[in-house]
Amino acid sequence: MGSASAANPAAAISTVFVYGSLLADDVVRVLLNRVPSSSSAILHDYHRFSIKGRVYPAILPAENKKVIGRDTAEKLQAYTYVWENKTDPNLHGEWDFEEWKVLHMDYFLKMTKGFKEEMKLPDSNTRVATYESFYEGKDSGPPHS
Repeated sequence: MGSASAANPAAAISTVFVYGSLLADDVVRVLLNRVPSSSSAILHDYHRFSIKGRVYPAILPAENKKVIGRDTAEKLQAYTYVWENKTDPNLHGEWDFEEWKVLHMDYFLKMTKGFKEEMKLPDSNTRVATYESFYEGKDSGPPHS
């Protein structure tokens, strides 16, 4: 990868392994106004957990497990979000993308669109605070899994 410059912020883009809501092209399109090319990818020795009260998953290292996600077509080093608290009692089972699409995707898209619009406002909160305000029920949404 080359270095990013202030004149070309797109050069700062890195390869990212996605494994949750960003597997849905509709969600990516809302966030990026495009859908970058990608293909199936596997992250070995990790497990994708459901999180109590959340509609998105967490991954943690787990020997002899694997997480199916998306990335570029070649084998390479990539960035991904890994849950920090390995003993979090809210982690359970396995998060299922197909189930998420049926139960939560419509609301998640609505929430993401609202989040993106609010981030454009001059007096918006930080990204995390804005996301939490939408997530915590600024609009009523479906029950969390």
